[in-house]
Amino acid sequence: MPAKTRTVSDLAAHVGGRVAGDGSVVIVRVGSLDAAGDGDISYVEDAKFFDAARHSGASCFIVPDGSGLEFPCQIAVKNPKLAFALIAEILHPPKQRALEIHSSAVIANDAKIGENVSIGAFVCVGEGSIIGDHTQIRAGAKIGDNVTVGTDCIIYPNVFIEDGMTIGDRVILHAGVVIGADGFGYVRGDMGYHKFPQIGTVLIEDDVELGANTTVDRGALGRTRIGKGTKLDNMVHVGHNCDIGERVVIAAQTGISGSVTIEDDCVIGGQVGFGDHILVQRGAVIGSKAGVLPGKIVRPGVWWGIPIQPLDEYKKLNAHIGSLPRVREQIKELSERIRILERYLPKSDE
Repeated sequence: MPAKTRTVSDLAAHVGGRVAGDGSVVIVRVGSLDAAGDGDISYVEDAKFFDAARHSGASCFIVPDGSGLEFPCQIAVKNPKLAFALIAEILHPPKQRALEIHSSAVIANDAKIGENVSIGAFVCVGEGSIIGDHTQIRAGAKIGDNVTVGTDCIIYPNVFIEDGMTIGDRVILHAGVVIGADGFGYVRGDMGYHKFPQIGTVLIEDDVELGANTTVDRGALGRTRIGKGTKLDNMVHVGHNCDIGERVVIAAQTGISGSVTIEDDCVIGGQVGFGDHILVQRGAVIGSKAGVLPGKIVRPGVWWGIPIQPLDEYKKLNAHIGSLPRVREQIKELSERIRILERYLPKSDE
């Protein structure tokens, strides 16, 4: 990505930081502590990185307020990692796409395309759909009929948004995302499984980002919702009629069955499996590879394991499991002692 230069003073003002040293130093790019060199800015999050920072070749460091670190050029802030991310956005802006509609794109006559929109090769936009201002739709993406896509969105290659879906502002859908496929709903009959109606919709609210090959199924009769500011990793599956709140983060390969509610500000690790009709209450944290049984209520706190349990209980159980080989040997030894003792015990009268 192209880089832009800024002085340390400019960057500090952008993140609300305090400069120590030469604020006129020019910064070209961000870098890690071990790889940074002249013209780079790096960050130090906590004490375990202090020594690495002292040996780094970066021109400037972002450090925690009150850390006691003293570099020839530094910016002190409350949250160095956040400041680093904000500075990276300035120094490494995304590639600017041409504001044009490629000649191979197929756009319905009644579709409404906003201002300064970029539409790539072989894109399809269906009847009655609306594309907001400053949105980018990359090559091969398909937008169905009567879809609304907000402003400043980025729709990466080969994304499929099915008919009737609603996408908010500043939404990022990475390659291969599918919004609005039928949910996994069937009714058992005499001749096998019969498909239950999958005629609902999906609402993706503002500032949501969905990772590559993530899927969000349409509601069966209602809607599936992803709330504002929520971030889903690659290959996450969201079943029909789920309601995922605001500022939720879900890591890769998590599978969520139908009609699950995840309230605001929850954190879900990778490869978590959810049964149907689960309620995860606001602020709960579920560790990776956990399993949540159907119908369960997950209250605030940290949870782990299969089935999930409070973290402290999970740690105790793991400790017990780790001691099983030793316990097995003890049982074998005790069994042998009992066998020897029984030789010398008088036999009971039959």
